Amino acid sequence: MTSAGAPTVFIIDDDASVRASIGDLLESCGLRSESFGAAEEFLRGELPNGPSCLVLDVRLPGVNGLDFQKRLADAGFQIPIIFITGHGDIPMTVKAMKSGAVEFLTKPFRDRDLLDAIRQALERDKATRQGRAEIAELRKRYETLTGREREVMGLVVSGMLNKQIAGELGNSEVTVKIQRGRVMKKMKAGSLAELVKMAGHLGVPSSEK
Repeated sequence: MTSAGAPTVFIIDDDASVRASIGDLLESCGLRSESFGAAEEFLRGELPNGPSCLVLDVRLPGVNGLDFQKRLADAGFQIPIIFITGHGDIPMTVKAMKSGAVEFLTKPFRDRDLLDAIRQALERDKATRQGRAEIAELRKRYETLTGREREVMGLVVSGMLNKQIAGELGNSEVTVKIQRGRVMKKMKAGSLAELVKMAGHLGVPSSEK
């Protein structure tokens, strides 16, 4: 469906002329796009590999745009959504934005407004993907720790000194110092503050006993 890493704008609108118009606009700005006439067509495709966003019409055949937004969220499918509609109202807009939509544009909208929303959505998705990749890398590092090293890490990030950790685990202070060094090396942490931050991202409790 898409090349790895390439930003893609997905367009779902049952009006072929709207799909073509938005597609031409994006092409003129160097952005790739894929268009669908219904939500189900989009679901049958492959998941995007690079930053992406969805330009979604509110009124669609079958499931409507707002319901489709909820369906994607319930399925854990994270993609920034820009709603477009010819029949918008305030309650509808509020519902969409509270559910995480980037923008809610009423037809006819300015090309600039749509492009600004798309660029914001792509940046948001890029940041989200980068965050997920960083967490995945941290988890890989954490999984290389032995059970005892995980205990030591939990006690270290709780603020305990080597001597206190030694007393807690029944080890010598020298042993704890070695284990602490291994934790720092395996986690690639340059400082205690960095290790604490990593632990927070991973949801590691302050002590794993």
